[in-house]
Amino acid sequence: MEMTVDALGQECPIPVVRTKQALSTFEEGAVETLVDNQTAVHNLENLAKTLKCTSEVTDRGDGTFAVRVTKDANSVQAADVPAGTGGTRVVVISSDKMGNGDDTLGGNLMKACIFALTQQDALPDTVLFYNGGVHLTCEGSECLEDIQRLVDAGVEVMSCGNCLKFYDKEDKLAVGEVTNMYVILEKQLQAGVVVRP
Repeated sequence: MEMTVDALGQECPIPVVRTKQALSTFEEGAVETLVDNQTAVHNLENLAKTLKCTSEVTDRGDGTFAVRVTKDANSVQAADVPAGTGGTRVVVISSDKMGNGDDTLGGNLMKACIFALTQQDALPDTVLFYNGGVHLTCEGSECLEDIQRLVDAGVEVMSCGNCLKFYDKEDKLAVGEVTNMYVILEKQLQAGVVVRP
């Protein structure tokens, strides 16, 4: 089965959602999704990795890309993982400050929180950054070294692509991967534990 999804001009997570829907209609085959931004390319590559599919990106030379996701007998559907039973530990960080009140204190608390996270006996499986939280994964963040420690230890670190774009930091991401709201919700729904500092 071969399918094409025209997602040109569509913001994430729409290209991911449409590609995932197309993949769910057959057992083996490929979906080629047309997109016009690098965030969508990264998100589609991450989708392929999650579903144990292969992906291939073609730069079409006009500012657009074709991302081919190929599904075979070894691929899985996310729907095969029941919600809330994955037993995964997910940490969600939506601000570069922890708590309400003084911003300086909040920044110091968040820095301490990220460091403390690296010191846990049982590390989280995934740390999700969105809204103001994406500042922590970008150049200039005082937390980069600790977040990199998490990545080096096998923790999945993901930052919202639309948030990076909103804060004009798409090219400033220094650690982890770009993701989208669909995956951010999916990771939480499939988690056994969600922590929100």
